[in-house]
Amino acid sequence: MDSTPMDNPLQLKRIHHVEFWVGNAKQAAYYYHKAFGFDYFAYRGLETQNRELTSYVMRQNDIHLVLTTPMHPEHEINAHLVRHGDGVRDIAFEVDDVDFSWGEAVRRGAVPYQEPHWSEDSFGKVRRASIHTYGDTIHSFIGATVPGAAGSNGHSDYNGVFLPGYIEKHIPGAGCGLIRIDHMVGNVELGKMQFWADFYSNVMGFHRYITFDDKDISTEYSALMSIVMSSGNYVIKFPINEPAAGKKKSQIEEYLDFYHGPGVQHIALLTKDILETVDTLRKNGVEFLRVPETYYEDVPERVGTIQEPMDEVKRLNLLVDRDEDGYLLQLFSKPVEDRPTLFYEIIQRRGAKGFGKGNFKALFESIEREQALRGNL
Repeated sequence: MDSTPMDNPLQLKRIHHVEFWVGNAKQAAYYYHKAFGFDYFAYRGLETQNRELTSYVMRQNDIHLVLTTPMHPEHEINAHLVRHGDGVRDIAFEVDDVDFSWGEAVRRGAVPYQEPHWSEDSFGKVRRASIHTYGDTIHSFIGATVPGAAGSNGHSDYNGVFLPGYIEKHIPGAGCGLIRIDHMVGNVELGKMQFWADFYSNVMGFHRYITFDDKDISTEYSALMSIVMSSGNYVIKFPINEPAAGKKKSQIEEYLDFYHGPGVQHIALLTKDILETVDTLRKNGVEFLRVPETYYEDVPERVGTIQEPMDEVKRLNLLVDRDEDGYLLQLFSKPVEDRPTLFYEIIQRRGAKGFGKGNFKALFESIEREQALRGNL
């Protein structure tokens, strides 16, 4: 670990939701429902008198994904879709006092995107605001505090299903044991990793949790560098990657080429039983990267004893790593878009606080094999 935790100057509580801008929200929602087992949770669209946007909120335990598509060609989302394809637009935080959190972020150097404002419906009102971060990604601050005029609990009342403008749309998913977002990885241009690490430090009050250089994350052909930034309570962790010099194109460069700029590369979802989760996801059609059988030859020596049966770990092609606090198991999906951009990580932590450093070489060689098939290595 690179430094001791800082305080929480913006008073961030948790990730409230992650919003994707997509070309067809109805079909994207069906994919997350059937492939990842998410519940349909809430909806806005023509039936709620919103003639600009359609959004589906998908939920699994503490994970909320909002899938939004525009209804008219002149909407700003269309330009985003043409440039980036489907991707993460907003990583939204829950806070107690939106005006304070947003104002403090701007005072510390954040570029405003949307000033604090109310949104409301018949169930009450919610305060929100947002700032820019890397690429076309934003951070929203969502709460319900009325500064100086709050109720006894410090919040105005909102009794709706999700946020104003949404109605309940409850269709249970099969569930895959996914609990919450463990971390989210942003890819940025060469030379910008430190800039954005400083942004999360100086503006958001995060601390540098772990740093990986091109010696840690490299293969014969490509390399990258990464700085993991974390909130003081470790609830929110954002690794930031940039490409490093190599013989061939790295996965970061491939992402930047096809996303046409910086953005969220992958979302790591935490599970308590990765064997069951991955087995279910595979049966649902989610495609994962594969490592060769030789990967497992040194796992007992490198990792030591684990609770999971090694034959099941091999069957599911899981990666295993250990640090001073315990061990973890992880697996990475192939890209879930037609462009080789966004993918998912499934992770189970048995004490480990790291990110699978011992798996980097095997993982990146697997990614390179897929890049070669796409003609992008």
